[in-house]
Amino acid sequence: MRYRIVSDLPGRLRVKLPGRVPSADRGALYAALLGSVEKLTLYPRAGSIAVHYRGADARQAFLARLAALDAKTVEEHRGATTALSYQQRPVFSREQGAPDSSVGFLILWQFAGHLARRVFLPTPLRAIWTLASFVPFARAALRSLVHTRLDVSVLDAASIVASSVQGDFNTAGQTMLLLNVGDTLEEYTRRRSENELLATLLERSPRVVCVEGDRESELAASSIRPGDLIVVRTGLPINVDGVIERGSAWVNQASLTGEPYPIERVVGDSVFAGTVVEEGELFVRVRVADEDTRLRTITSLVRRSEVLKSDQQLHMERAAERIVPWNFALAAATGILTRDFTRASAALMVDYSCVLKMGGSIAVLSAMRDAAKLGFTVKGARFFEAYAAADTMIFDKTGTLTQARPELKLIIPVCASDLPEFCDEREVLRLAACLEEHFPHPLARAVVRAAEERGVDHRERHAEVEYLVAHGIASSLEGRRVVIGSAHFLFGDEGVAMPDGLAASLEAMLEGLTPLYLAVDHVLVGVLGIADPLKEGAAATLKRLRALGFRRFVMLTGDNHRSASRVAAALGVEEFHADLLPDEKFAIVEDIVAEGSRVVMVGDGVNDSPALARADVGIALGQGTAIAREVADITFADDDLEALVTLRHLSEELKERLSFTSRSAIGFNSAVMAGGVAGLLPPGTASLLHNSSTVALCLKNAAHFKVREGQMTALERNADG
Repeated sequence: MRYRIVSDLPGRLRVKLPGRVPSADRGALYAALLGSVEKLTLYPRAGSIAVHYRGADARQAFLARLAALDAKTVEEHRGATTALSYQQRPVFSREQGAPDSSVGFLILWQFAGHLARRVFLPTPLRAIWTLASFVPFARAALRSLVHTRLDVSVLDAASIVASSVQGDFNTAGQTMLLLNVGDTLEEYTRRRSENELLATLLERSPRVVCVEGDRESELAASSIRPGDLIVVRTGLPINVDGVIERGSAWVNQASLTGEPYPIERVVGDSVFAGTVVEEGELFVRVRVADEDTRLRTITSLVRRSEVLKSDQQLHMERAAERIVPWNFALAAATGILTRDFTRASAALMVDYSCVLKMGGSIAVLSAMRDAAKLGFTVKGARFFEAYAAADTMIFDKTGTLTQARPELKLIIPVCASDLPEFCDEREVLRLAACLEEHFPHPLARAVVRAAEERGVDHRERHAEVEYLVAHGIASSLEGRRVVIGSAHFLFGDEGVAMPDGLAASLEAMLEGLTPLYLAVDHVLVGVLGIADPLKEGAAATLKRLRALGFRRFVMLTGDNHRSASRVAAALGVEEFHADLLPDEKFAIVEDIVAEGSRVVMVGDGVNDSPALARADVGIALGQGTAIAREVADITFADDDLEALVTLRHLSEELKERLSFTSRSAIGFNSAVMAGGVAGLLPPGTASLLHNSSTVALCLKNAAHFKVREGQMTALERNADG
């Protein structure tokens, strides 16, 4: 695309485009130019773009994207950006911008036009203009009647007809003006909340493992470009669109297709961002840049949130639909009893539908936006409501209640006579790190970090690895089977023998540590002891959650009973279960739900996924696996448990905001309707008051929530004290 730089200051840039930007292209144009800029503002009528950026590289990247932009690129982005293509000027930044000036201009233009027609047009021409303006309202009403719906569109049309029949074209015109202005402000408020949510989520870039020759390196997905090669293994997300060059895997595509079962992907198949590798290993050649795929995934999240409405929100919307017929009944009764058509028409000027439907939706979007700013993503209002009502919280242990960065503290070689090379600590660590480097579990990362810190090179010498959920890892080395994992995996499933007299000494040496056992050809060659310290502030957070209404805490872990007991005692958790497999965790959660408890499950691993899916609310922590984040209802950007407290506050505040909207809408509009029916308010005034209250409530619901990290109620302060 041709462009001209009209202003070039340090950190700021303004460019002129060849012409105006059509409304259909505005969201797509923003998405196509999204990159490392801090703020991008599009002025579609002026055909210009203002950019705030940091660093010369960001400036150059933006200009390169702009120069490469063509009709094909815009078209590719249009399908993924429906939620961003609001007809007014979109402003996207890390900070909340000022109100959109073009929206204000549009509303001012509507009022000015209405006033000019009343002053300068004679009555016959005003009548013709009113009838012409009524056509869109009539079409909407007819569509509803054809589908046998008696809804707000029919009510609006009826109120306009009622004024026109009396020859009061001024009131009819004013009613249409207020309806149009209200729709403009409501839609703008909704889109702004939606766009702020999208912009906040887009700031976060996931990580990918990039392959260059025989070297692998972890990078931000935003730095990956088409043509790069990445590798994705069991439990990890696919963060790009691309084509498989090597490997095969079972891929969960539920986020794109809705299909709950994984499908097999092999060489030559396409894979897409937002999907998850459940089992296997894929080397993927990147086809589409991260920003584009991430935008599509997040837009899909916002759309899906409309389906996952809370019972409270659904109740408001159903109430709005049920009330409309009563408006007509009240108007008919008023006309029959008073024989005053003006009073009867006043009952048609007021409805509850817009504010109950739009106001509730805007409140939820605002809560999702503020949640994203605070570091957690909620997939729908249903989960805010369920979390506010929950009374039981179940935790995974490793990486959830304990630190996501455990440390390797002890290496115990077991000198087997036929495997003398593993009598050395470095060789035990080398083989363990070689196996563990492929997987995201906190204990695996602890082993790999220890090898790097000690300068132990663990370049791959083994065959393809197999990750057995909640058990361990198996592979082959020079024709011999190698395994690493838990005690029940090696000594139970694999049949590895514990050397005579070693069990008691290991128990003493591993006191307070989580053990990983390493075996070659069914012979134990080493044991690694990993310190799994509690997260700082975990105990205080549980006290605050108890003060906020959680009555029961349960800890589930695949770790041994001794380690689980130590952690539970330190946290004051009275109920815990150890040595669990994923199906056993699921069964415990299912039993607690069946008891009538409202359950929140907090976890981070592949083995937590079934339990996360079964709970009323599943919460996945930030460093967890992609599968856990996929099945969870709420995901945290990091591993700070304090967010559980903040989320409780936000959920309760949303519940109160929805209740206030419902009470205010019904109370105020009922009073206005009563005033109109009693003859105290003319129809035009009733319409003005009704639409003004609708806009006011929508704007209130679009405001930021009061909840902020660190906020503490009196009950919580007592709990901490």
